[in-house]
Amino acid sequence: MNQIHADNAPKPVGAYPHARREGEWLFLSGVGPRKAGTTKIPGVTLHADGSIASYDIEVQTRSVIENISTILESAGATLNHVVDVTVFLTNMKDDFPGYNRIYAEYFGKIGATRTTLGIVALPTPIAVEFKVLARIPDGRT
Repeated sequence: MNQIHADNAPKPVGAYPHARREGEWLFLSGVGPRKAGTTKIPGVTLHADGSIASYDIEVQTRSVIENISTILESAGATLNHVVDVTVFLTNMKDDFPGYNRIYAEYFGKIGATRTTLGIVALPTPIAVEFKVLARIPDGRT
């Protein structure tokens, strides 16, 4: 089966796999910062009603990239295989500089193409989500 379910990554919040492999191509579903096996979202403090009280975009971005790395490893890939990234930010004006700084730490030398979109909300109380496309030539890592 082409679907990738990474046991050590946070469970998807819907009816979809972590990733899907089609030939050399690996398509990751949207990845957020939640920690595997918990409901904890690094860098997020919630109000009693579940709404966001405060958050740290750099901590969230780092956690998202660590989750991506975990999913890629489950598929036999690494961050070096990433060719394209789409990023969704709920507060482009305030969060772009911090997110961009952490992104550069991981992806600066990889040279993946990137699109960053400002959006109104994400399905869970997070401020950033990544959508990733990776290529594993000839099925090798």
